[in-house]
Amino acid sequence: MSDTSPQGVLVCDKPQGLTSHGVVSRIRRWYGTRKVGHAGTLDPMATGVLVLGLGRGTKLLGYITGVSKTYLATVRLGSATPTDDADSEPDLFAEPVALSAVTDDGIAQGVSALTGSIDQVPSAVSAIKVNGQRSYARVRAGEDVELKARRVEISNFTILDTRYSVSQGHIDVDVEVDCSSGTYVRALARDLGSSLGVHGHLTALRRTRVGAFGLDDAVTIPDDLDTEAPALTSLAEVARTLLPTVHVDSGQATALMQGKTVSTDRSPDQGNEVAVIVGDELVSIAEVRAGGVLKSQTAFAIDLA
Repeated sequence: MSDTSPQGVLVCDKPQGLTSHGVVSRIRRWYGTRKVGHAGTLDPMATGVLVLGLGRGTKLLGYITGVSKTYLATVRLGSATPTDDADSEPDLFAEPVALSAVTDDGIAQGVSALTGSIDQVPSAVSAIKVNGQRSYARVRAGEDVELKARRVEISNFTILDTRYSVSQGHIDVDVEVDCSSGTYVRALARDLGSSLGVHGHLTALRRTRVGAFGLDDAVTIPDDLDTEAPALTSLAEVARTLLPTVHVDSGQATALMQGKTVSTDRSPDQGNEVAVIVGDELVSIAEVRAGGVLKSQTAFAIDLA
């Protein structure tokens, strides 16, 4: 018997004030299924593109998590918060003379220094696990947590607008950031402020792109979940945005789902991972081995009847 539960990927525009888990809970109710996950957390204050997998779509989330992302953000120079963003109150403030000394050139130089391959220390209240426990949980329990720096790629860090309100104790800088998976934009805000000697934190964050998916692809989650849920993006369509594709016949598809290998004309030199498709169905994510052999890594157990 075929599985009639929802299978695919949904791109939504996360509203402000809702956790990513809260979005998952709403999608479960909207689509009437328990099997829902998301590809990369957005903090409660953040809005924008959140990609969710339903049913077998959850198997693709690990691949989606690793793609690059784009953000629009506002960095507030002049103060810092314990969370490096506006989800907590400022507890460190710049000296007025230091804030008055900040210039457009100085901000540009600070942004330039944070562009390219950089070693970034994530915020202590991030979801990174330390000895099996989330870092933010350890901080809330009163621990002093120091996370290790990690290499991230900031391919674009553009200043869009700068608003000087020095008499009010801050300078707001609107930016656009293209970055690798694992980048913390609030850490960029913190580090920009530190480099200028005035502290910094994030006051607004909107994710506009996750890999090939942008705000144009995103749906708004209604307050009334009795409204008809939109169609999901098929697994095959999503897989095509992530990996090269190999088309097989039903016999080869069955063999792959049974853990057997099948032949292909691809070489490992062309990339060692492919999305295997039969018709318009995703069969598996497979490894390309020497001699043009495919071996399934993640099978999607489709009905070929």
